[in-house]
Amino acid sequence: MQSKTGIFNGEIVAGSLLEKESRVIARLMLENLDEETWHQKLFVDNILQKRSQPTIKRMVALIKKRFATLNPEAWQMVATGNNEAARHMLLVAAIKHSRLLGDFLIKVIKGNLTAFQNNVTDRDWQKFLEECATIEPQIKQWSPSTIKKLRQVIFRILAEAKILENTRSLKIMPFFINPEVERFLIKNDESYVLKCLQLQ
Repeated sequence: MQSKTGIFNGEIVAGSLLEKESRVIARLMLENLDEETWHQKLFVDNILQKRSQPTIKRMVALIKKRFATLNPEAWQMVATGNNEAARHMLLVAAIKHSRLLGDFLIKVIKGNLTAFQNNVTDRDWQKFLEECATIEPQIKQWSPSTIKKLRQVIFRILAEAKILENTRSLKIMPFFINPEVERFLIKNDESYVLKCLQLQ
Protein backbone atom coordinates (compact mmCIF):
# COMPACT_ATOMS: atom_id res chain seq x y z
CA MET A 1 0.00 0.00 0.00
CA GLN A 2 1.28 3.47 -0.85
CA SER A 3 2.50 5.12 2.35
CA LYS A 4 3.21 8.63 1.08
CA THR A 5 0.51 11.25 1.56
CA GLY A 6 0.20 14.96 1.17
CA ILE A 7 1.14 15.71 4.79
CA PHE A 8 2.45 12.58 6.46
CA ASN A 9 5.38 10.80 4.86
CA GLY A 10 5.55 7.05 5.44
CA GLU A 11 8.95 6.78 3.73
CA ILE A 12 10.44 6.62 7.21
CA VAL A 13 9.81 2.85 7.06
CA ALA A 14 13.02 2.60 5.00
CA GLY A 15 15.25 2.97 8.06
CA SER A 16 15.92 4.31 11.53
CA LEU A 17 18.63 6.89 12.31
CA LEU A 18 21.34 4.90 10.47
CA GLU A 19 24.03 6.78 12.37
CA LYS A 20 27.08 4.90 11.07
CA GLU A 21 25.94 4.98 7.45
CA SER A 22 24.81 8.61 7.65
CA ARG A 23 28.21 9.74 8.89
CA VAL A 24 29.81 8.13 5.83
CA ILE A 25 27.29 9.66 3.41
CA ALA A 26 27.69 13.09 5.05
CA ARG A 27 31.44 12.95 4.46
CA LEU A 28 30.92 11.96 0.83
CA MET A 29 28.40 14.76 0.25
CA LEU A 30 30.80 17.31 1.71
CA GLU A 31 33.48 16.12 -0.73
CA ASN A 32 31.13 17.02 -3.61
CA LEU A 33 32.13 13.94 -5.60
CA ASP A 34 31.36 13.38 -9.25
CA GLU A 35 28.90 10.61 -10.12
CA GLU A 36 31.59 8.13 -11.14
CA THR A 37 33.55 8.49 -7.89
CA TRP A 38 30.33 8.37 -5.84
CA HIS A 39 29.38 5.09 -7.56
CA GLN A 40 32.89 3.68 -7.13
CA LYS A 41 32.95 4.30 -3.38
CA LEU A 42 29.43 3.04 -2.69
CA PHE A 43 28.97 0.14 -5.09
CA VAL A 44 32.48 -1.03 -5.97
CA ASP A 45 34.45 -0.27 -2.81
CA ASN A 46 31.27 -0.93 -0.75
CA ILE A 47 32.29 1.50 1.98
CA LEU A 48 28.93 0.98 3.72
CA GLN A 49 29.74 -2.75 3.95
CA LYS A 50 26.30 -3.96 2.89
CA ARG A 51 25.53 -7.31 1.32
CA SER A 52 23.55 -6.18 -1.71
CA GLN A 53 23.36 -3.22 -4.07
CA PRO A 54 19.56 -2.83 -3.64
CA THR A 55 20.13 -2.42 0.13
CA ILE A 56 22.77 0.24 -0.52
CA LYS A 57 20.47 2.06 -2.97
CA ARG A 58 17.52 2.12 -0.55
CA MET A 59 19.66 3.24 2.37
CA VAL A 60 21.49 5.97 0.45
CA ALA A 61 18.24 7.26 -1.07
CA LEU A 62 16.69 7.65 2.40
CA ILE A 63 19.77 9.31 3.90
CA LYS A 64 20.09 11.75 0.98
CA LYS A 65 16.39 12.68 1.24
CA ARG A 66 16.88 13.42 4.92
CA PHE A 67 20.06 15.41 4.30
CA ALA A 68 18.26 17.40 1.59
CA THR A 69 16.24 19.00 4.41
CA LEU A 70 19.48 20.33 5.97
CA ASN A 71 22.42 22.48 4.88
CA PRO A 72 26.16 21.68 4.65
CA GLU A 73 26.75 23.02 8.17
CA ALA A 74 24.46 20.28 9.48
CA TRP A 75 26.12 17.65 7.25
CA GLN A 76 29.45 18.66 8.79
CA MET A 77 28.04 18.14 12.26
CA VAL A 78 26.96 14.64 11.29
CA ALA A 79 30.28 13.88 9.61
CA THR A 80 32.64 15.12 12.31
CA GLY A 81 30.60 15.96 15.42
CA ASN A 82 30.63 13.92 18.61
CA ASN A 83 28.20 11.01 18.88
CA GLU A 84 25.46 12.99 20.62
CA ALA A 85 25.60 15.96 18.23
CA ALA A 86 25.60 13.70 15.17
CA ARG A 87 22.76 11.58 16.53
CA HIS A 88 20.61 14.59 17.42
CA MET A 89 21.22 16.17 14.01
CA LEU A 90 20.13 12.91 12.37
CA LEU A 91 17.01 13.04 14.52
CA VAL A 92 16.43 16.60 13.26
CA ALA A 93 16.76 15.37 9.67
CA ALA A 94 14.36 12.49 10.30
CA ILE A 95 11.78 14.87 11.80
CA LYS A 96 12.09 17.30 8.89
CA HIS A 97 11.70 14.42 6.44
CA SER A 98 8.79 12.82 8.31
CA ARG A 99 6.02 14.91 9.84
CA LEU A 100 4.70 11.65 11.29
CA LEU A 101 7.75 11.39 13.56
CA GLY A 102 7.63 15.05 14.56
CA ASP A 103 3.95 15.06 15.41
CA PHE A 104 4.37 11.82 17.39
CA LEU A 105 6.99 13.56 19.53
CA ILE A 106 4.73 16.55 20.15
CA LYS A 107 1.38 14.80 20.60
CA VAL A 108 2.40 11.55 22.27
CA ILE A 109 5.83 11.89 23.90
CA LYS A 110 5.40 15.48 25.06
CA GLY A 111 1.69 14.94 25.74
CA ASN A 112 2.36 11.92 27.95
CA LEU A 113 5.07 13.75 29.88
CA THR A 114 2.71 16.67 30.49
CA ALA A 115 0.18 14.16 31.86
CA PHE A 116 2.90 12.58 34.06
CA GLN A 117 2.73 9.35 32.04
CA ASN A 118 6.31 8.20 31.64
CA ASN A 119 5.86 5.56 28.99
CA VAL A 120 4.25 5.00 25.59
CA THR A 121 1.61 2.35 24.90
CA ASP A 122 0.31 0.65 21.79
CA ARG A 123 -2.97 2.44 22.40
CA ASP A 124 -1.10 5.76 22.21
CA TRP A 125 0.19 4.74 18.77
CA GLN A 126 -3.25 3.65 17.54
CA LYS A 127 -4.92 6.83 18.82
CA PHE A 128 -2.19 8.95 17.22
CA LEU A 129 -2.71 7.33 13.81
CA GLU A 130 -6.47 7.80 14.13
CA GLU A 131 -5.91 11.52 14.77
CA CYS A 132 -3.53 11.74 11.79
CA ALA A 133 -6.15 10.08 9.59
CA THR A 134 -8.61 12.88 10.38
CA ILE A 135 -6.05 15.28 8.86
CA GLU A 136 -4.90 13.00 6.02
CA PRO A 137 -7.67 10.45 5.22
CA GLN A 138 -5.39 8.46 2.90
CA ILE A 139 -3.72 7.03 6.02
CA LYS A 140 -6.81 4.82 6.37
CA GLN A 141 -5.65 3.02 3.22
CA TRP A 142 -2.26 2.08 4.65
CA SER A 143 -1.88 -1.68 5.02
CA PRO A 144 -1.52 -3.32 8.46
CA SER A 145 2.05 -4.29 7.55
CA THR A 146 2.92 -0.67 6.71
CA ILE A 147 1.44 0.54 10.01
CA LYS A 148 3.33 -2.16 11.93
CA LYS A 149 6.60 -1.23 10.22
CA LEU A 150 6.03 2.49 10.88
CA ARG A 151 5.56 1.77 14.57
CA GLN A 152 8.72 -0.35 14.69
CA VAL A 153 10.86 2.26 12.94
CA ILE A 154 9.56 5.28 14.86
CA PHE A 155 10.00 3.54 18.21
CA ARG A 156 13.49 2.38 17.16
CA ILE A 157 14.44 5.95 16.19
CA LEU A 158 13.27 7.22 19.57
CA ALA A 159 15.24 4.47 21.34
CA GLU A 160 18.37 5.22 19.29
CA ALA A 161 17.99 8.90 20.15
CA LYS A 162 17.65 7.89 23.83
CA ILE A 163 14.20 9.44 24.12
CA LEU A 164 12.84 5.96 24.90
CA GLU A 165 14.73 3.56 27.14
CA ASN A 166 14.32 0.79 24.57
CA THR A 167 11.71 -0.63 22.19
CA ARG A 168 10.42 -3.09 24.80
CA SER A 169 9.81 -0.98 27.90
CA LEU A 170 8.87 2.16 25.89
CA LYS A 171 9.80 4.18 28.98
CA ILE A 172 10.31 7.88 28.22
CA MET A 173 13.77 9.02 29.31
CA PRO A 174 14.95 12.52 30.30
CA PHE A 175 16.06 14.15 27.04
CA PHE A 176 18.06 17.33 26.54
CA ILE A 177 18.90 18.41 23.02
CA ASN A 178 22.60 18.80 22.27
CA PRO A 179 23.51 22.52 22.73
CA GLU A 180 25.29 22.72 19.37
CA VAL A 181 22.28 21.27 17.58
CA GLU A 182 19.94 23.56 19.51
CA ARG A 183 21.95 26.61 18.45
CA PHE A 184 21.77 25.43 14.83
CA LEU A 185 17.98 25.10 15.06
CA ILE A 186 17.53 28.54 16.61
CA LYS A 187 19.83 30.17 14.05
CA ASN A 188 17.90 28.56 11.19
CA ASP A 189 14.43 29.37 12.59
CA GLU A 190 13.50 25.70 12.95
CA SER A 191 10.67 26.39 15.38
CA TYR A 192 8.71 23.18 14.58
CA VAL A 193 11.73 20.92 15.18
CA LEU A 194 12.55 22.79 18.38
CA LYS A 195 9.00 22.23 19.57
CA CYS A 196 9.42 18.51 18.84
CA LEU A 197 12.67 18.22 20.79
CA GLN A 198 12.17 20.54 23.76
CA LEU A 199 10.66 17.77 25.87
CA GLN A 200 11.38 19.12 29.35
